[in-house]
Amino acid sequence: MSDTVCVIGSNSFSGAYFCKYLLEQGVNVIGLSRSPEPINPLLPHKWVNDRKVSFYQYDLNHHLSEIESLFDSEKPAHIYNFAAQSMVGQSWTYPEHWFNTNVVSSVKLHNMLRHKDFLDRYIHISTPEVYGSCSGFVHEDHPYNPSTPYAVSRAAADMSLKTFFDVHGFPVVTTRAANVYGEGQQLYRLIPKTILCVLTGNKLPLHGGGHSERAFIHMDDVSIATELVGQSGALGETYHISGEKTISIRNLVKMICDQMSVEFEQVSDVTEDRPGKDAAYLLDSQKLRGLNDWQDNVSLQDGIARTITWLKDNFEQLKHQPAEYIHKE
Repeated sequence: MSDTVCVIGSNSFSGAYFCKYLLEQGVNVIGLSRSPEPINPLLPHKWVNDRKVSFYQYDLNHHLSEIESLFDSEKPAHIYNFAAQSMVGQSWTYPEHWFNTNVVSSVKLHNMLRHKDFLDRYIHISTPEVYGSCSGFVHEDHPYNPSTPYAVSRAAADMSLKTFFDVHGFPVVTTRAANVYGEGQQLYRLIPKTILCVLTGNKLPLHGGGHSERAFIHMDDVSIATELVGQSGALGETYHISGEKTISIRNLVKMICDQMSVEFEQVSDVTEDRPGKDAAYLLDSQKLRGLNDWQDNVSLQDGIARTITWLKDNFEQLKHQPAEYIHKE
């Protein structure tokens, strides 16, 4: 691995957890995010005591020239981009914000980077939302069928990168991870939100009764896989990062309730489904599993137990944090 790696979106859950993993491997990490760094319990790379991220508060929508100057100075050979407007339901309200960040500003970034001879690999973190609702496990060549403004914006960026690779030889490799979770995740995401509802006595809205199926995967496994793809994945290719066991949202919530010794009915409140919500997007990860024999190792039971412990240990700080998504243009 390069001595210096840049992580765009370093304050996102996945980005911050990946930074943590890189620091633990002894890598020098440059982190970029449009938001100021949150409190330590929500920033996993702060949990590494002897190393730290060199952080720059830059916004892709407004600071592209500053980002270019930083890259020209530091010359990172590997850039991992986790940055995106990422909420699905809220993308219906201001779709132009999602397209501005996820398409226009992203393409500007890619067009700038394709002229940089120091860049060996650009690792693009995409999403399975681009496939829409699917039956069975889908492969990396599954047709796009996005069903929300968020998904359409991500699919557009993915397709643009394909043209950059085909025409310019842009050194991109793409990952799509399904339903990541773990310690440090934003409190409005399903697993920490459920745990927080148990701890505070609030009700969890269970959209559509929670019958949609998901395959969850802990960020420990995702981080190892992301670095593996960044190092060894074939340029121009996409790799799915996913577990192989599925669970309904309803049964996931029941699992959390069982671990916390509360009744499911005390926590859940069935509501209508959100517009355009996909019933399932289950990813076939055999392609990744053939890359250095990668395997996911953190069981859902153990990962949830770890996440419960994290939230309980940091509850006095976390209970004052917003429990709902706050939109930033």
